[in-house]
Amino acid sequence: MKIAVVRDILDANERIARENRRLFDRKGLLVMNLMSSPGAGKTSLLEQTIEALGGDLRLGVIEGDIQSSKDAERIARRGVQVVQINTGGACHLDGNMIRDALDALDLDRMDLLVVENVGNLVCPAEFHVGEDFKAMILSVTEGEDKPAKYPLMFRESKVLVINKIDLLPYLDCSVEQIREEALKVNPELVLFEVSCKTGEGLDRWMDWLKEAARARRPPLE
Repeated sequence: MKIAVVRDILDANERIARENRRLFDRKGLLVMNLMSSPGAGKTSLLEQTIEALGGDLRLGVIEGDIQSSKDAERIARRGVQVVQINTGGACHLDGNMIRDALDALDLDRMDLLVVENVGNLVCPAEFHVGEDFKAMILSVTEGEDKPAKYPLMFRESKVLVINKIDLLPYLDCSVEQIREEALKVNPELVLFEVSCKTGEGLDRWMDWLKEAARARRPPLE
């Protein structure tokens, strides 16, 4: 019986996620589900992305947190559309939460929508929200063992951003080992090595996002 209940929850979420996706398809909108553990740098990467791409892409953000609106306030100061979802204890966002949040956004004035999921290395990977792809951030401070310990996150993601590489001189951590372990879990991962503090590696990330958003736009009639 427990298995059936869990299956029902996942199936219901998939139906709503597909509805969200059909809406995003009509709008020609690229949607990224951004995941990580707490403190890995999701909001910092978003701030850098908004600043770098503001002249090329119209961005919007859905912020997910258990409590508070601190991250949404940081994003709002960058001048983009943003809506906050407080889950009140749930460790992830789901399709229904995203559907309800869309009423607060003007999708016709947007090229890229980023869903910043709740900081967690397990639950967010299990729930689709209608996104084009999942991207996860792994800070080098978290070590090299996370792909082996949390394989679902890496398996479900299309993109892995390895963040805080400016701290490598102070850590016993190998980026090459992280890459190797992550690609064992998901050989198709697109990897970026960045520092949101110094800006190192961010140009390649920005170029990739711009190209993905251009490819998502509907053809001119």
